[in-house]
Amino acid sequence: MELEALRSIYEGDESFRELSPVSFQYRIGENGDPKAFLIEVSWTETYPQTPPIISMNAFFNNTISSAVKESILAKLQEAVEANLGTAMTYTLFEYAKDNKEQFMENHHPVNSATSISNILSVETPNVAPSSKKKDKKEQLTKAQKRKLADKTDHKGELPRGWNWVDVVKVHNPYFPPHALWHCHQY
Repeated sequence: MELEALRSIYEGDESFRELSPVSFQYRIGENGDPKAFLIEVSWTETYPQTPPIISMNAFFNNTISSAVKESILAKLQEAVEANLGTAMTYTLFEYAKDNKEQFMENHHPVNSATSISNILSVETPNVAPSSKKKDKKEQLTKAQKRKLADKTDHKGELPRGWNWVDVVKVHNPYFPPHALWHCHQY
């Protein structure tokens, strides 16, 4: 009966997701909210007489520190103990929504890319921008310019077929005429 109730209550709610008939996810907070998190509740065979399994191991939660996750799970576990013996999935989701700010008060987003860039910036010596050498444009010699001008037409474009390869048959008395082909490129 709780399954039917959850389906009807959260029908059309983008935050709710039924993973299986005994496992559900709910996103607390809006997409893009840095304090949003996802909780997963899975029912055991003897649920609701025994507590459900509550998890925050979803990839969505990868920016939340383990200390904050443990704190949230501990608070949810208290709510589980208070509701043991009754259907509590809806109650847990609503409890998390109502207490989101309190749950996430010590949250400071953890980002592995940021950590790596901070480490790299610490290891890299600071160099003043004025001391950097400007990239020089490659300059052609007069001979290179003449050679290029000889190859191009009046529009500066190379003629059609300038890099084509000629296939020339080479006659060799030791090989039949059809066995050896030799290529020359201009």
